Amino acid sequence: MQRIERTFAGRRLVIETGRMAKQAAGSAVVQFGETMVLAAVTVSDTESPLPFFPLLVEYKDKAYAAGKIPGGFIKREGRPSDPEILKARIIDRSIRPLFPEGFKNEVQVFIYVVSADQENDADVMALVAASYALNASKIPFMGPIGAVRVGRVQENWILNPTFQQLPYSDMDIVVSASKDSIMMVEGGALEVTEADALEALTVGHRGIQELIQIQEEMLAETRAEKMKWTKAEVVPAVKARVDELVKGRIVEAINQKEKHTRIEAVELVKKQTIEQLLVEFPENSKDIKALVDETEYNALRSQVLDTNKRVDGRGTKDVRAITIDTQVLPRAHGSALFTRGQTQALVAITLGTANDVQRLDSIDEAGETTKSFMLHYNFPPFSTGEVRPMRGTSRREIGHGNLAERALQSVLPAFEDFPYTIRIVSDILESNGSSSMASVCGGSLALFDAGVPLRSGVAGVAMGLIKEGSKYAVLTDILGTEDHLGDMDFKVAGTETGITSIQMDIKIEGLDLKIVKEALAQAREGRLHILGEMKKALAEPRSDLSPYAPRIVTMNINPEKIGDLIGPKGKTIRGIQDETGAEVTVDDSGLVTIAAVGGEAMERARQMIQALTAEPVIGETYEGTVKSTTAFGAFVEIMPGTEGLVHISELKHGRTEKTEDVVKKGDRVKVKLLERDERGRLRLSMKALTPKPEGESRSSEEGSGGGGGGVEAMAAVGAQGEQADGGEGGGRSERPASDRGDRPRRSRSGSRGSGGRSRE
Repeated sequence: MQRIERTFAGRRLVIETGRMAKQAAGSAVVQFGETMVLAAVTVSDTESPLPFFPLLVEYKDKAYAAGKIPGGFIKREGRPSDPEILKARIIDRSIRPLFPEGFKNEVQVFIYVVSADQENDADVMALVAASYALNASKIPFMGPIGAVRVGRVQENWILNPTFQQLPYSDMDIVVSASKDSIMMVEGGALEVTEADALEALTVGHRGIQELIQIQEEMLAETRAEKMKWTKAEVVPAVKARVDELVKGRIVEAINQKEKHTRIEAVELVKKQTIEQLLVEFPENSKDIKALVDETEYNALRSQVLDTNKRVDGRGTKDVRAITIDTQVLPRAHGSALFTRGQTQALVAITLGTANDVQRLDSIDEAGETTKSFMLHYNFPPFSTGEVRPMRGTSRREIGHGNLAERALQSVLPAFEDFPYTIRIVSDILESNGSSSMASVCGGSLALFDAGVPLRSGVAGVAMGLIKEGSKYAVLTDILGTEDHLGDMDFKVAGTETGITSIQMDIKIEGLDLKIVKEALAQAREGRLHILGEMKKALAEPRSDLSPYAPRIVTMNINPEKIGDLIGPKGKTIRGIQDETGAEVTVDDSGLVTIAAVGGEAMERARQMIQALTAEPVIGETYEGTVKSTTAFGAFVEIMPGTEGLVHISELKHGRTEKTEDVVKKGDRVKVKLLERDERGRLRLSMKALTPKPEGESRSSEEGSGGGGGGVEAMAAVGAQGEQADGGEGGGRSERPASDRGDRPRRSRSGSRGSGGRSRE
């Protein structure tokens, strides 16, 4: 067993190999704090027949890592959760460019989180473990690489901030890199500048270089001999004939401005060329197809680098034409149809109540958490004119939805100010590149259309890169073809003030910060142009919500009254909901949320709750029911569950021999609240509401049966036990634990902090 221990970012970092998963091609355990991850990698001995490199990354949070048992009936880990898929994608996108070109043996990377200290996120350490396992194995891999999470709290940069620090950070950015170049970026921020984002990458890269040095120290002793594999060699004669037949025709084909016309023209050239060359070279069918594809690849790239002209006729900084429609769905709470070129997103908003939150269970949290802002992205096959099987939500759809959700998260109002659960659905109806950024733009417009008070509009743009040697071109608002044949997909979303979400993937071995800086500046230009077009359609949130959206009001009650509102086993609160049709929730602080589509139902529910939970005010007059009579007076219920004593001397002016001479049980009477004693008991009076008869002496009042009406009377109340619990009891029940609901706040998926509405 080999092991190395260092201090990184102020915490203990341990990398070891040779103790676990020894039959895998390579394995490593990385511990950071008390969070531990195991990475195990395997490779097939033969080349896959698939036309692409078959890499699979599986990331699994083990419930035992946090001392938990999985929920549900099955009680075992099931299919990957969204956060697990997002973390697997981070690893996949970071390592995929570093396998040699032409290597097509199937590779699998398994990540198990085996210990979770609920302070340190395992995702970045998982990438370090995967990097070490791949480099130490026989699998050809151009590493090592590393990854860190970068945060900033009060202008201080923090590497791998803890879960407790992230809510105070204005950035949450994951960076992976080799020793010299950036490989992948994923994260969100609170409207930071391009300069801040670039500095975050610089800070992160310095930390990564330290992680790579630690790996190299161990690899010097443990690196295995790399497996033998052979890259398919192209027959020179075949290449010469392909160049001769294809070059001129493919340039003409790729310059068709309309997507499907371009695809049809390119496919026709390919089909005719392959058919002709198969007659000449019948044994080289795979080589012919690969060479025709390579000719298309080279033609597009050369045209952009040599002429700055793209296949649809735009320059490198041009954004496609934009059209926007709002209020397209009459019954949705908000909607927008955003079209940019041949990419179109139909985005709809639904506003729900606290009962609509998504409940989450994670090994990174001590208990259950809730999420009240969601963006779901759907990419049906008809959006690209294709026929393909539907097998549920894809990893790509989850990743794109999370990117767009994070972009909008930062500008949402605090849940306390706008207590709605918000669900956004983005259905991609047409796609020719940058559909996730269309979802951001459409989502911002749909939220405005729904009347959600966003701080600002948000737009996004996808940037591309074509690089050959030292020559390169950065492209704004890339097409699907440019994404496929280019070297980078760099998505940046934000407001006029700054960046809220960022994601970068590359297909080359790395990217220097000079190009990243240029891409960020060019992305800002594109984003501001798009925001300008969006403002023409809808510049600010609508002043009112949809008539079909629930109205929500909040009111505060005394926490001691929560039991009165809920009632025995929730009977009282359910009764209010059944009678009014409103939805009522209450949290432990006494904040009551009332939601109803109609204003009448909401007002009726509010009045009922107020009647149940109102606090008596000294000097006010109340109408109540006589609950019982005694020798010294009558107990009157002036509010549900709240009783006070009308002493016999306060029943009427003049002497009263017996309480029953004036009132009887069940009578409705008007009383005035005179005082509340130190124990909370209420002293009421009926006679204070009637004028005093002329000529009546004070002695005649004091002579009423039952003695004086002061301290002695209140003491008598205590003796009777009727108000032993503060004078407002009678009817209050203990609140069942099952009826207590946490009030949710916004929470992001796959990324913590930088949101302003997260619930920890």
